[in-house]
Amino acid sequence: MNDTSRTGEANQALAPLLRLWAEVDDLGKASSILAWDQETQMPSKGGAARGKLQATLAGLRHEKLVSSEMEDALRAAEEGAVDGTPEHAQVREARRAFDRAARIPGELARALAEAATLSHESWVAARKAADFSLFERDLAHMIGLKREEAGLLARGDITPYDALLDQWEPGMTEAKLVPLFAELRDVLAPIVHGVRECGRTIDESPARGDFPAAAQYAFGRSMAEAIGFDFDAGRLDLAPHPFCSGFAPSDVRLTWRFDAGDFRPALFGILHEAGHGLYEQGLPGAWQRTPIGGAVSLGVHESQSRLWENLVGRSRAFWEWALPRFHAHFPGASGVTLDALLPALHTIQPSLIRVEADQGTYDLHIAIRFELERAIFAGELEARDLPDAWDARYGAFLGVRAPSVADGVLQDIHWSMGGFGYFPTYTLGNLINAQLFTAARAALGDLDAMFARGEFAPLLGWLRENVHAHGARYTATELVERATGRPLSAADFLADRAATAASVYGVTT
Repeated sequence: MNDTSRTGEANQALAPLLRLWAEVDDLGKASSILAWDQETQMPSKGGAARGKLQATLAGLRHEKLVSSEMEDALRAAEEGAVDGTPEHAQVREARRAFDRAARIPGELARALAEAATLSHESWVAARKAADFSLFERDLAHMIGLKREEAGLLARGDITPYDALLDQWEPGMTEAKLVPLFAELRDVLAPIVHGVRECGRTIDESPARGDFPAAAQYAFGRSMAEAIGFDFDAGRLDLAPHPFCSGFAPSDVRLTWRFDAGDFRPALFGILHEAGHGLYEQGLPGAWQRTPIGGAVSLGVHESQSRLWENLVGRSRAFWEWALPRFHAHFPGASGVTLDALLPALHTIQPSLIRVEADQGTYDLHIAIRFELERAIFAGELEARDLPDAWDARYGAFLGVRAPSVADGVLQDIHWSMGGFGYFPTYTLGNLINAQLFTAARAALGDLDAMFARGEFAPLLGWLRENVHAHGARYTATELVERATGRPLSAADFLADRAATAASVYGVTT
């Protein structure tokens, strides 16, 4: 039988699976739209009703995913799948999702969805009031549900925490992450220490002042448009925590928040979420509503956001182009020069808030969360212990202590939605983006000259071709190696961190 005949048979065998999968995908995205609405539009008293609705959708999705009809269609498709083809990848990803879901009772799937909705609301209230007790009960309930889920998914040498990591970064394990974070700490901690000891203080006044919300929105939106985000297929709304939700390449929602006295949180938050959005808008339309139609992993997703936020958005070349536009939106900052501003975009100093952390300390924030999550799922920490455990680790890792839980254990949304195992993907994204950027520079030539002219399309086109267009056809490991020609390592990222410390602070380690 020739390859064309085999492919035709594989497509025919796959059709029933894809028909069923489209409904599963639709239900998941309907739930995601409701989650977006909860963050941006829902009245504050709507949580209980929204929780019931989310539970119903989660139950319906779970029933369809693990149905006997789906199992039969999956087995039939597996028989005809040809290694190395998109059809084989469709079956691989469908099997992975089916096997995970089949281990989880429908009642637990519904309970998790309802708990995520309710705990989000108590998290918002607790953060606003800086009162952990308002969140503690719901967080304890969520931890209990996630421990139950993790216990059902764990098997063989896969620990309960591994099972949660696998949801966001397929194949990732504690055993792989522990030495990675140790390597990062061994390099980053001396850099942070060296900066602290060098005695040089960066003047951050060029980034601070009076920055009205409307002007920050207009400037941030214009920067997102400039790098390629299509607002005819997306939107930008205020929310307590910045995020991106993609329901189709034609419907991608970004959120932002701002500090009226400092333009950096809003601008770099928008660039970050726009990076996620560019990935969502670049996913292959032909594979939408199929198992490989989405992003391959959260680590790859984070590589896209952090590439545009940091490697592009904080570069001198970007600001050679952006500074006149910055002056136009903020006339009060018209005296800010490029040389004065750039150091304020590359500070290295211990801080409290992860999403506003500099690149030198960011991964230490992630290491703290990784340690806490491991302890939770080893049974060593309960919800009530987390504020003190958080403060203790921030003291040990970064030498700082939050004045209130709002800037401490309550600063992130992730645990309220049950996103345990999510945080390590941010660090993986940092490593991937550095390696991708090196490969893009080698392929495209003088990126700095392009950025200085406001030309971002070549870089976006390279990412479209080498990352976005593949959806989840390849594993994250395969995708990175195909795009860069080598396995993932921390080398490019750590070299960049060392170079920044040397150029801004004169610190070498």
